[in-house]
Amino acid sequence: MSSDFNVKRPGLELLSSQGLRLDGRRPNELRRIQCKLGVFTQPDGSAYIEQGNTKVLAAVYGPHQAAKSKSLQDSVVINCHYSMATFSTGERKKRPRGGRKSEAISMQLTQAITTAIKKELYPRSQIDVYLEVLQADGGAYSASVNAATLALIDAGIPMKAYLCSCTASIAWKDGKPEPLVDVSHVEESAGGSVLTVSSLPSINSVAWVDMSQRLHADYLSVVMKRAMQGCRDIEVILDKAVREHLGESWTMSDDAVAI
Repeated sequence: MSSDFNVKRPGLELLSSQGLRLDGRRPNELRRIQCKLGVFTQPDGSAYIEQGNTKVLAAVYGPHQAAKSKSLQDSVVINCHYSMATFSTGERKKRPRGGRKSEAISMQLTQAITTAIKKELYPRSQIDVYLEVLQADGGAYSASVNAATLALIDAGIPMKAYLCSCTASIAWKDGKPEPLVDVSHVEESAGGSVLTVSSLPSINSVAWVDMSQRLHADYLSVVMKRAMQGCRDIEVILDKAVREHLGESWTMSDDAVAI
C-alpha cells in the first residue's frame, strides 16, 4: 500500500503543458486582489475585499464594554460572526443562513484574530467582527481574514502585525509535484489537499493552520512554504491599501482645515 495520500488523480488537469493554471496564472501567482477600507459609516471600522471572484465585506464594532457573562479580567473578548449570502454560491441558494459550518468558521476566525490583536490594551472589553461572503470562488476563509484585518485597522484597533491568510495546494506536472498558491474553487474541487494558513508575516508567526485532506509529509513543507509566501505577498497589498486610505484621510483633513 502506498504511503502517498495525495497522488495524481485522473480527470481535471490543474496545470497546462506550459505550466499555467486553469485561469492562466502561474503556480506562485495570487489572484487579483482589490480592497478598500471605510466602506461603511455606521461601524467603527469596515472593509471590502475581492480575491479573484471571492468577495467579502467586513465590519467591526468596538471596543465596547463586554457583557458580564463574557467579560475577562485582563483581556478583550473577540466576537466573530461569519456568514455567506444565500446567493454567494449556487449550492447554497436553498440553504438557510448560518449553520454549523458558519459557526465553525466563526470560531476559527476568532482564534486567528485573537492572536493578532493586542488584547491586553482592552480589559473587560469586547470587539465584534462581522464578515459576510458575497461571492465565494475559493479561499473564502482567507479572504475573510484579510478583510477583517483591514476593518480592524480602520477601527483603530492596535495589532501586533498584519494578519494575512492564504491557501495553497499541490498539482502534478510531468509526474512532479508543483505547489499552487491562492486556490480557486475549481482547484479546490479537484480533490487534492488544500492548506489554509493565517499568519503575521512580518513577525514570522503562524496564527492558524488547517488542512482539508491528508497530505504526505514529503510535500507538506513545500506547500506550507508556498502558503507563507502568499501571506507575505498579501501583506504588501494590504499595507498599500492602508497607506492609500490614510493618505486620503489626511488629504481630506487638510482640506477641511484650509476651508
